[in-house]
Amino acid sequence: MSTNGHAQQIVAKLWNYCNVLRDDGLSYGDYVEQLTYLLFLKMAHERTHAPWNEPSRIPTGFDWPSLMAQDGDALENHYRHTLEALGTEPGMLGIIFRKAQNKIQDPAKLRRLIVDLIDTEQWTVMSADVKGDAYEGLLERNAQDTKGGAGQYFTPRPLIEAMVACIDPQPGETIIDPACGTGGFLLAAHDHVVENNSHMDRDEKRHLDLEALHGVEIVDGVTRLCAMNLMLHGIGSTSDDTDPPVETDDSLRSAPSERYDVVLTNPPFGKKSSITVIAPDGQQVREQLSYEREDFWATTSNKQLNFVQHIRSLLKMNGRAAVVVPDNVLFEGGAGETVRRRILEQCDVHTLLRLPTGIFYAQGVKANVIFFDRKPGSEQAWTRKLWIYDLRTNKHFTLKTNPLGREDLREFEQCYNPANRHDRTPTWSEEHPDGRWRCYDYDELIARDKVNLDIFWLRDESLEDSANLPEPDVLASEIIEDLRAALEEFELIQEDLADEPAELIAGDD
Repeated sequence: MSTNGHAQQIVAKLWNYCNVLRDDGLSYGDYVEQLTYLLFLKMAHERTHAPWNEPSRIPTGFDWPSLMAQDGDALENHYRHTLEALGTEPGMLGIIFRKAQNKIQDPAKLRRLIVDLIDTEQWTVMSADVKGDAYEGLLERNAQDTKGGAGQYFTPRPLIEAMVACIDPQPGETIIDPACGTGGFLLAAHDHVVENNSHMDRDEKRHLDLEALHGVEIVDGVTRLCAMNLMLHGIGSTSDDTDPPVETDDSLRSAPSERYDVVLTNPPFGKKSSITVIAPDGQQVREQLSYEREDFWATTSNKQLNFVQHIRSLLKMNGRAAVVVPDNVLFEGGAGETVRRRILEQCDVHTLLRLPTGIFYAQGVKANVIFFDRKPGSEQAWTRKLWIYDLRTNKHFTLKTNPLGREDLREFEQCYNPANRHDRTPTWSEEHPDGRWRCYDYDELIARDKVNLDIFWLRDESLEDSANLPEPDVLASEIIEDLRAALEEFELIQEDLADEPAELIAGDD
C-alpha cells in the first residue's frame, strides 16, 4: 500500500470512531485532542523498547501500560489523573498536556479507543510521512467543521507551499511563525528544505529538526495540536535537552528577544484586539487592547497592523517575510497609513499577491500576501518597486466544487522568480491589458491617497458581461462573503463609536 493510502486508511479508521463519539456530544476538536494525548503516550511507550531502548519520559504510573491495565470507572478516573499530572511537567510533555481534560465520559468507549484503535498500531516505526499525513488529515477534517470554528487555524495547503517556495528557506536558517496554528507553514518550510537540499550534513539535519523552526500560538489547545503535528513529522524532541519548537504566548505582548531569518505566517483575521472587563456597576465592558511597544511605528488595536509591525521586528537584518493580510491592511487610514509608509521606507516591500475569495474556511475573507525583506537604516526608501500579481479578478474558487490548487499559483511562482527575484518581466502592458503581473515604482505608491496599496487594474468581466457570470453556487458564495466582510467593517465602526466616550474620558487620542 502507498504511503498516502496507508495514511488515508488510518484517518478513515480513526474518523469513523469519531462519529461514534459524536453521539455522546464530543466535537471534532475534542476528539482530535483526545487522540493527541493517547498517541503521545503510546509513542513514548514504544520508544522504551528495541531498537530505541530510551528511558521513558513519562512519570511511572501515568504511562501507557498503566492505562492499558485499567477498565471501567477506574480507567476513566486514572486517565483524568494522568492528564492532570502530565500537565505540570516541563518541556514537550507540559505543552501537550497543559490544561488537558478528559472529554470521553463513557469508560467503555475510552477503553475501545485505547485498546482497539491506538494500541493496535505501531506508530513509532511508521514513517513520518504516514503518521504525519494521517494526523494532518484529521486536522483538515476538523478545519472543515466550520461550526466548531477550527477553520480559522487552517491556511490552504497550495497557498502555504507557494509562499514557502517563493521565500525558499535554506539549511542553517531559522524560521518562525508567530501565529502558527497547527503548524502548516513550519511543516512546509521543513519539507522544502529537505526536498531541495539532498546533501545536507548531519549537523544541518539536526539543526533543521530540532532548532530551526519555532512557532507561537496564543491558545493552549492549538499549541498542543501544533506540537503533536510537528512531532509526528519528526520535528522537535521529547528530551529536556532541546527547547520545544512551539510555545503558548501572545506574540504581540512584547518586543522579540530573538531574531529570525524567515517569517512565514497567516495571522488571525477578525475584529480588533480587545479584552472584557467588569465595570463598577457590574456590567461587562469591552475595552480595545492596544500594544504600547517602542519598536512599533504606530499604536493601534488593529491586530493585523500590529502583526505586520511585529513581523518586521522578528526579522534579522536582510531577513525575509511572507505574511497573509486582509485587505484593510492595504487601505485603512490612520495607523494603517503610518505602518505602510514606514514599511515601504524601512523594508524592501517587493511583492504583493492579491488572493482570490472562496479559499479560506473562514467566510468573508479578502486577503493578500505581502513579501518583504528587513533592511538597515538608510536615507532613501528601501522599496524601489512593488510587483503585484492579481489572482483575484475574474477568478472564482469554492472550498468544495472548485478549490484552489497548486497549479493555480504556478504562474505567480514563475513571475516571482525565487532564483533571482531582481530579474522579473511584467505580463501586463498597454498591448496586453489582461496581464496579471505588473510593478509600481515607490514614487507612484507614496503619492497615492493614504498610501493605499489596494491596487487593481484588470477589467472585471462579471460587471460587463452577464454571460461570463460564474456558476450560481459560486456567485451566491461570493455575495455572502462580500456581505459578511461589509458587516464586519460595520461592526468595527460600531465598536469604535461605542468605545469613544471611554477613550475621551481616559484622555486617549
